[in-house]
Amino acid sequence: MDENRLSPSGRTSGLAVASRVNRVVMKAGQTSRDFIRRRPLGGVSGIVIVVMFAVALSAPLVSRYDPLVQHGGRILESPSWEFWLGTDHLGRDIYSRVVHGARVSVIVGFAAVAIGTVGGSLIGLISAFQGGKLDLYVQRLVDAWIAFPGLVLILVLVSLLGPSLFNVAIAIGVGTIPSTSRIVRSAVLTTKENEYVLAALAVGATRMRIVARHILPNVMAPIIIVSTVSLGSAILAESSLSFLGMGVPPPAPTWGGMLSREGREFMIIQPLLGLWPGMAITTVVMAFNLFGDALRDVWDPRLRGGH
Repeated sequence: MDENRLSPSGRTSGLAVASRVNRVVMKAGQTSRDFIRRRPLGGVSGIVIVVMFAVALSAPLVSRYDPLVQHGGRILESPSWEFWLGTDHLGRDIYSRVVHGARVSVIVGFAAVAIGTVGGSLIGLISAFQGGKLDLYVQRLVDAWIAFPGLVLILVLVSLLGPSLFNVAIAIGVGTIPSTSRIVRSAVLTTKENEYVLAALAVGATRMRIVARHILPNVMAPIIIVSTVSLGSAILAESSLSFLGMGVPPPAPTWGGMLSREGREFMIIQPLLGLWPGMAITTVVMAFNLFGDALRDVWDPRLRGGH
């Protein structure tokens, strides 16, 4: 349709939408600047996380070579202009393998956190809001769940499901459900005693409406914080599984697998084989932890007075 033939009301509506979008973008930018100014470490960590996501999403574009291609006669080379981080014992480009390993970490981390956050939030929300015997029984089940060492439980699940990308994500996600449910339950127990929730109950609002309109929006902050911190833990767990040979199977490049196979076997000859994936794991996990701590300091009212 010709723009000149648009009705005045249509043009007004379009201008209103554009103005609203512009305000949202400006507010988001201002919020980001305030966050970086108040929490510099959190801001730098957020930038590191964004860079990691960008690298993972565009791995085929930013990598110099196919991570599985073996360059004959170029074994265990030091960093050079041709191979930025050197080559491994099979002549594969380490930089390309580290970049593609970031994609594996992002997929496993997000899938695991999604499973753990949704499952743990549902359990904690229902258990705390319902209360009574249901809460008692569910919490005893969670206690038994937490009693298993986290890595041992994940190893058992991977052994039962079989090592693959999504099975590893499922196992790690299931392992994070109990801790998430505890945090969400604590937040819901505090929120449901507020006057607006009691008033909604008094006027006959249904439980589903109360949960959707009053409880869930007020416990989203701790859910987002625990999800952010859990991403770092999930990436570390995936790297641990790959290091033990129970993660994503080769030849897929993973940071933990690079440390376990070529890194451990040829570290004496070429120490950089273990340095690069180790630095990637350390940097990303630390970034998620610091970013989660910064979000907690900003969003938790109990911590604002001390800063």
